Amino acid sequence: MKMMLMISMVAVMLLAASCALPVQKSTDYPVTLITVDPGHFHAALVQKEMYPTLNPTVYVYAPAGPDVEGHLARINRFNSRSENPTQWKTKVYRGDDFLQKAMAERKGNVVMLSGNNRKKTEYIKTFVDAGIHVYSDKPMCIEKDGFELLKEAFVAAEQNNVLLYDIMTERYLIHAILQRTLAQNPDVFGTLQTGTAENPAIVKESVHHFCKYVAGQPLLRPDWYFDTTQQGEGIVDVTTHLVDLVQWEAFPDQIIDYTKDIQMLSAQRWPTMLTREQFDRVTGMSGFPDFLQTQLNADGVLPCYANGQIDYRIKGVHARVKVQWDYQAPEGAEDTHFSLMRGTLSDIVIQQGADQKYKHELYVKPVNSADMDKIGSALYKAILELQREYRGVMMLRDGDRWHVLIPDRYRIGHEAHFAKVTEKYLRFLEEGKMPEWEVPNMITKYYITTTALEMAK
Repeated sequence: MKMMLMISMVAVMLLAASCALPVQKSTDYPVTLITVDPGHFHAALVQKEMYPTLNPTVYVYAPAGPDVEGHLARINRFNSRSENPTQWKTKVYRGDDFLQKAMAERKGNVVMLSGNNRKKTEYIKTFVDAGIHVYSDKPMCIEKDGFELLKEAFVAAEQNNVLLYDIMTERYLIHAILQRTLAQNPDVFGTLQTGTAENPAIVKESVHHFCKYVAGQPLLRPDWYFDTTQQGEGIVDVTTHLVDLVQWEAFPDQIIDYTKDIQMLSAQRWPTMLTREQFDRVTGMSGFPDFLQTQLNADGVLPCYANGQIDYRIKGVHARVKVQWDYQAPEGAEDTHFSLMRGTLSDIVIQQGADQKYKHELYVKPVNSADMDKIGSALYKAILELQREYRGVMMLRDGDRWHVLIPDRYRIGHEAHFAKVTEKYLRFLEEGKMPEWEVPNMITKYYITTTALEMAK
């Protein structure tokens, strides 16, 4: 009887074990992440969500200090949040020899880079030379010598069969997606105008703020963020996104060769002035560090060259990108974006100002007011097609233009875009390749930004 009971208990235990979910070992994950010197909050945003193919154990290598501690605190907040908490496990090495240690241990097969940009291109080249994939925050280079090294890194990546990719979150803004789609509709947009230097056919502008909140917390930026020799000037930093959108929206899936398709016209830069009090508030420090002292003006104010404008031609089309950094947004406002694409039939415009209550809104404005109904009819057909994928998208007449109404459920925030880009990169890794236009267009993008910096100086 006892033997029968024991057999029954064993049978029950085996049945329970067979019904339990399988435990996934770390070796079962095709991708393991190594995070190197995470000085920028974007490094943590990549881990705001979990991914089925990404090992939940992440290896961090960094010098000891506030940068890495801030990164770990952000990951901990994601793990401890009440709604949909993450389950990241972090293995940390702190030391001045962090790069050598990461190379020697090779705990993962993908390196995440988001921090001080002064050495980022060198890090990129080091890891791709070692046959390790690199997933990099923008910018991947901040000056002309860095651009030359980046080109070498792309060659090495191809030779070593690894994927080098930068994080272009702006491609996942719903209004940018719809602007891109409508600009390819000849009945709504016509064809892209060529424009002029004074009146470009493509204009993209963005306004950002040093004082802001991320993941519900006040954002403390590292002191080096305000040293443009370490962070990079605005003309080579945020403009990376804008240049990318020009290529991605106006010439989708096309290779852009900077040696043939780009003509640089002009570039300019100017500073945002930061007082000591403002600097202290956004860094949590007390006073400017020694490496910034020589950059202060006679009044003890820091001129931070965070602003820039680039005018150029791309495949014969005049384009302009402009970035501006203010200290803090007005009450109720946020970072803003303006985008204009001029077609032969209509202009497709994104605005995000006070009239839009600081929400991105998309408009289609006929070039000829007499064509309002004709363009409206074509736009109605285009909207019906869009509703197949974006249910609830509508159109409404707004004076001399059509307003494309986008439901809030598609307006995911900047932080959520990092998961979208990461999911895309993980698919690239699974397939072992990227679209053929991605690499040449990344090279072209950084040619434009670094060349513009030289011109502006």
